[in-house]
Amino acid sequence: MPARRKTARKGSPAKKKWVYLFAGGKAEGNAGMRAVLGGKGAGLAEMTNARLPVPPGFTITTEACNAYFASGKKLPPGLWDQVEKSLAVVEKATGKRLGDPKNPLLVSVRSGAAMSMPGMMDTVLNLGLNDDTRAGLERLTKNPRFAWDAYRRFISMFGRIVLGIRGASTTDPEQKGPFDHALDEKKKATGAKTDADLTPKALQELVDEFKRIVRREAKRDFPTDATEQMRLAIAAVFNSWFGKRAVDYRNQFKIRHDLGTAVSVVTMVFGNMGNDSGTGVAFTRDPNTGEKVLYGEYLINAQGEDVVAGIRTPAKISQLRSEMPKVYEQFEKIAQRLEKHYRDAQDLEFTIERGKLYMLQTRSAKRTARAAVKIATDMVSEKLISQDEALQRVEPSQVEQLLLPRFDEKEVERARASGRYLTKGLNASPGAATGRAVFDADRAVELKGAKQLVVLVRPETSPDDFHGMVAATGILTARGGSTSHAAVVARGLGLPCVSGAAALDIDLGKREMRVNGKVIKEGDSISIDGTTGEVFAGELPTLQPNFREEKKLIELLSWADKRRRLGVWVNADTPEECRLARELGAEGVGLARTEHMFRQADRLPIVQDMIMAEDTEGRKRALAKLLPFQQGDFREMFTAMDGLSVVIRLIDPPLHEFLREYADLDVEIAVDRALGKDGAEIARKEKIWRRLEQIQEDNPMLGLRGCRLLLIYPEILEMQIRAIVGAAIDVAEKGVRAKPEIMMPLVGTMGELDRLYEQVTQVAETVFKEREKRVPYKFGTMIEIPRACLISDEIATKAEFFSFGTNDLTQTILGISRDDAQKSFLTQYVEKKIIPNDPFQVLDRGGVGEMMRISIEKGRKTRKDLKIGICGEHGGDPSSIALCHELGLTYVSPSTYRVPVARLAAAQAALAGAGEKDR
Repeated sequence: MPARRKTARKGSPAKKKWVYLFAGGKAEGNAGMRAVLGGKGAGLAEMTNARLPVPPGFTITTEACNAYFASGKKLPPGLWDQVEKSLAVVEKATGKRLGDPKNPLLVSVRSGAAMSMPGMMDTVLNLGLNDDTRAGLERLTKNPRFAWDAYRRFISMFGRIVLGIRGASTTDPEQKGPFDHALDEKKKATGAKTDADLTPKALQELVDEFKRIVRREAKRDFPTDATEQMRLAIAAVFNSWFGKRAVDYRNQFKIRHDLGTAVSVVTMVFGNMGNDSGTGVAFTRDPNTGEKVLYGEYLINAQGEDVVAGIRTPAKISQLRSEMPKVYEQFEKIAQRLEKHYRDAQDLEFTIERGKLYMLQTRSAKRTARAAVKIATDMVSEKLISQDEALQRVEPSQVEQLLLPRFDEKEVERARASGRYLTKGLNASPGAATGRAVFDADRAVELKGAKQLVVLVRPETSPDDFHGMVAATGILTARGGSTSHAAVVARGLGLPCVSGAAALDIDLGKREMRVNGKVIKEGDSISIDGTTGEVFAGELPTLQPNFREEKKLIELLSWADKRRRLGVWVNADTPEECRLARELGAEGVGLARTEHMFRQADRLPIVQDMIMAEDTEGRKRALAKLLPFQQGDFREMFTAMDGLSVVIRLIDPPLHEFLREYADLDVEIAVDRALGKDGAEIARKEKIWRRLEQIQEDNPMLGLRGCRLLLIYPEILEMQIRAIVGAAIDVAEKGVRAKPEIMMPLVGTMGELDRLYEQVTQVAETVFKEREKRVPYKFGTMIEIPRACLISDEIATKAEFFSFGTNDLTQTILGISRDDAQKSFLTQYVEKKIIPNDPFQVLDRGGVGEMMRISIEKGRKTRKDLKIGICGEHGGDPSSIALCHELGLTYVSPSTYRVPVARLAAAQAALAGAGEKDR
């Protein structure tokens, strides 16, 4: 018998509660305690209170995890006393005792953070086994195979997770972990195809071999004291919170690192006791499509990790109806009950022990973008949730995923006809991906760094592959089902995934796969369709999705439009972009970059002639040739945006950017001279080179560009204003309601703005007289340097609207060059937590955000109806949109495909603001 445990003395002062019990139909916690008990612990408590069949146990809090790290990896005072007290209750509820050879209690020690992190932290099963308790388990169950199987699993899992013995390498098949190698050798020696085929004798021999491995690798005997096993396992699960894969996952999904993980210690129930036992994972709705149907998989005679690890391809949950009809009926009712209780689709883990069902977990289900939208809108129809709740159930990033490309069906048919179809697996996560096949996670990261698209191909993925999955455009596995690690993580990342493609013969050593007589080597292109499960050799072209077909998304966004206060405009430079953006819900153009029009093939030579001109008259002649092109562009844009505002930024970049193809001209000249080429051609090139040297700047971002360029070369401004006003008159004569808003870039002084206002007014009035017709227009400015923020009250005397150019505003406030910083130090700053986010992706609240607030307050003090937008990259970032809502901006202006994202994010910002007021 194990040594008696001490219990806390009565009358001792109240201590911090580290442990929450759930047993006998009562739990000390509930679903509202996710932050303390983690998702798993809160779910177990809630199911226990609902009197569902949950094995008794207890949960150690996330606070205990943080205290463990704060004290140098020591369990906090009082925790172990509470563990022992709770364990005594569990022992009483089960009639078993931890470490008792006659009637042993076995437990699992499971991680569970407040935010779901599937497979990223560690779990230990079958804890409490040693030689004596294994023998007792065999006597009680009369099943020697089960007892030996449970024991070998425990030694292997405990050895890897707690004692730090290496597992299988994810990159080199020759570097299998010692436990995996021994298991494979035993299967080969006995002719067993799977673990389930091993005999009791073979399993007993494996246990002996596993003990020898522990002695050799860990330099100690396998611990036999059950209390010591539990203490070590709890510490190991805490430690897994800062394991590489967990940290990578939190970085990817922007989850805080100070939340900590809870640890749930749960009485073991066994799915590997024979053919009347099993284990599975199921979802109350299809996590791929959102369809209201029980979806999942199970394995007979297996333990829980077998399903998630993808070691065997499991059966669909629907087959359980015929295999164990009573169990299926009970499970179906429980699933429906849990979904109704939580008012959300649930991810359920269950075990069947000798025909009896046990629920091991319920949590909010990970789901694809399409499923998220369908589930949210369907639950509104079913009166489970409100429209506001539905808006908060869908992540803005999921809206973006819905607008991902798909394969062109005609090209798919051609690929089939030409023999490029390889195989079909399970459609584990939708979407289309093309890239080079790579067979290990590190290689995927390496190639992504070289700007190459890759598809990660693995026999099955493990949490150690996470960094490679993030780097890939898609994931393909030979084994595993639709609830395997690969499938669950891919859905969370929004990546296409095909799993369980059993026809694949993957040779990790040779870095190749064989399928149906074909060989795909590392670096060969493949295409996977996560919607159909099909795999093709080579690259397949993709099509953009048809937004009009996304009926559920359109419905959700219509609710968003009712709730948001922020307008959503678009950054668009062509009529085609304008038409698409309007279809996606854009309410205006917040930024039309005129220099993008200059770079088109038929205009660039004229622009270059203008730059090369030696005097004003020469520049005017070139600009006269550009005028009809620019005016035609604006006519089409005004027509596409009939009745909506179009903000047109006058030329912004420095002139040398239009001569980029001549950057190496000095080398060409030297070569031409050496080869004795035509002197006239050399003279022409020398003239261009001299001009390039004249206009090239050491720091062009702060040099002659924007309004400075327009003031030095006013003939450029004149041509652009003529084009804008002329185009507005042209379309007005055809009944189109043009609303041009003319925007000055890089303004920093009132002297600049006064002169620009005067010139714009003068040119516009001249055109009105020439055409004998007037059209309305607005005059405004970008706010993109700090001084403009500080004198916004003066600027607003002339400017009718502001638009924050947050790309340059971030550079000038932080003193950071975007291009240089992102190549050199910015990524490391984020990784090392020197700054919370890349400030060019997420607005810097304390600096840039504060300057914006000053500018808005000053500007609206002068002009109460001042319209204020944002047109930098931040206009499509959800957290930046939330800041724009707080600051009181009029609109945000993202890129075209982020318009629907911004519509939802703006609604969520409004709902969050309303919630703050309620509190």
